[in-house]
Amino acid sequence: MRPENFMDSGMWIFPMIMMVIMLLVVFGIFGRRGGFRPPWSQGAGRHHSESPDSETPLEILKKRYAKGEITKEEFDQMKKDL
Repeated sequence: MRPENFMDSGMWIFPMIMMVIMLLVVFGIFGRRGGFRPPWSQGAGRHHSESPDSETPLEILKKRYAKGEITKEEFDQMKKDL
């Protein structure tokens, strides 16, 4: 088959179908929640030891005092120790 007959014979559809299949595979791997995530999307600039919902010791102490688990004197002493 000569190159000028490529478009006329319908051979252009094969590369198009392959592109669609490749896009679906890439979306299936990277697009699902909880699935494999590419390295560039895992929180750039954030350290691995930090969790987004971690509380500081002072916040934990304030919550314990607010719940009534510790007294005012214990709160003041622990706050001073921190």
